[in-house]
Amino acid sequence: MEQAKIGFIGTDGRSFLAALETSRATSELYPGDYQGVVVRGTPAMPSFARKMNWPVGFIPVADNTPAAFAAALTDAFQQRALDLAMIMPEALIFEGLVDQLEEGGWGDRLLGLDQKGAFLEADKIACKRFCQEAGIPVAPAWAEVDARDYRAVLKVCLDYLHEYGGAVLKFPYSAGGKGARIILNTWEIRDVYDLLLNDYREAYKGLCGKKNPWPLLIEARMSGVEISFTIFVDKNGNYQLLPTAMDYPERFAGPPGIDNPITGGMGSISPHPLESPALMALAEETIAKPLIKSMKERGILRPCVLYPGCFASFDGNFQPRAVRVCEINIRPGEPEFQPIVKRLRNLGALLAAMKEGRLHEVAPEVRADQISLCLALVTGPGGPKQQKGYPWSLTKGEVLEMDFDYFDKKKITVIPSAMECTEEGVFKSDGSRVAFLVANATVKPGQKRGQTVESLRLRLLNAFDQGKIRVIPREDEKGNRLALRRDIGLHYHKAELLAPGDA
Repeated sequence: MEQAKIGFIGTDGRSFLAALETSRATSELYPGDYQGVVVRGTPAMPSFARKMNWPVGFIPVADNTPAAFAAALTDAFQQRALDLAMIMPEALIFEGLVDQLEEGGWGDRLLGLDQKGAFLEADKIACKRFCQEAGIPVAPAWAEVDARDYRAVLKVCLDYLHEYGGAVLKFPYSAGGKGARIILNTWEIRDVYDLLLNDYREAYKGLCGKKNPWPLLIEARMSGVEISFTIFVDKNGNYQLLPTAMDYPERFAGPPGIDNPITGGMGSISPHPLESPALMALAEETIAKPLIKSMKERGILRPCVLYPGCFASFDGNFQPRAVRVCEINIRPGEPEFQPIVKRLRNLGALLAAMKEGRLHEVAPEVRADQISLCLALVTGPGGPKQQKGYPWSLTKGEVLEMDFDYFDKKKITVIPSAMECTEEGVFKSDGSRVAFLVANATVKPGQKRGQTVESLRLRLLNAFDQGKIRVIPREDEKGNRLALRRDIGLHYHKAELLAPGDA
């Protein structure tokens, strides 16, 4: 059987882990020979893969522009170094990477939307209108105002606080998952408004100019449980829902706020503690089907990943009552995709079926008895300028030390992200989310999932606490610049307390 080479386009952990699991996962139902390839990645990834002897290929890209990616992909397709590729960063979709490949006759090898469909994530207000027209449930109330009109913002926020107990201000364009700001009481309105305007003033100027309105989306705060659904779609509109994952987007434990910002994600766990067949069926009927149908009717459907972020609510028997869409992303989540990938046996077969328009023939082969946990290791505070750490000011260029044998023994996968490697083979932190720790655990007969998760959490936390992976601070050779969240996965225990016997 000829080997199919599948590329994952991007520079983050999900691209690397997806390539790794494509190469080494063994399907029991969908035999095939697949090679995972990272298209660009980060500077440390090739060296890391060689050191670990991992079966991951790499295709270099001159820089991070769509033109450079288009040139590298075109060459790879021509030389048969790749058979297909999935776009991970949304920015490349917004900037027309698919369109460039289609002009060159290689569009059928690329999984991702073109610029016509990019508005689903690139313009939250346009997406909100699209969902309403498609009959997809969204927030119970939302409004578009001029961000510079504080009185209009104030009125909407006060109305939503009165009617719904909260409001959410959203910069409507691409913000890397950081553009939503929650308001829970009247005292917060001005502070949150000023902070958002300060953060996005230059972006507004570049996108809208000084004379045009600066669109701001304000939503009524939704209650319930946050949950996202990863949907693979082929060119014919066939689709498959993948397992869910729970994201921990706030920098610290607790509700988001001025001092606890929404980040690129501090960790995730799959499945979501409240995933159930009934919830998946409801998401399929109320979100996946009308979304794909409307995309097809508007002529924007291509092989792609849809990733709607939602709130779910439940009845007294803990059965799902409704699922409402907050936003729709058009690429896999980061880091949510990482634990999802760790539970799939047939990612390569799924992606091949997406390309060929036969996704209805290939269902996700899930390790249903396993739970997967992903922890982000980020740059902590301190440094020559007393940096605050991720996601604020960062210390860079410090040496990363790692006990490779320990992680292999404990079956913990370390995924490099924001790091580089010197010519001498020394790994160094490059700031932000330096690496991820990912591991699976099997739920044993008679064991509650919360027990399994607690053991899994401790396995990862112990590795960190024992200094098995460190970024060595300049000022303290025995210290560790890395930081993490220690509460990721605790919601399994909370779910068991909420719905005894059901979780």
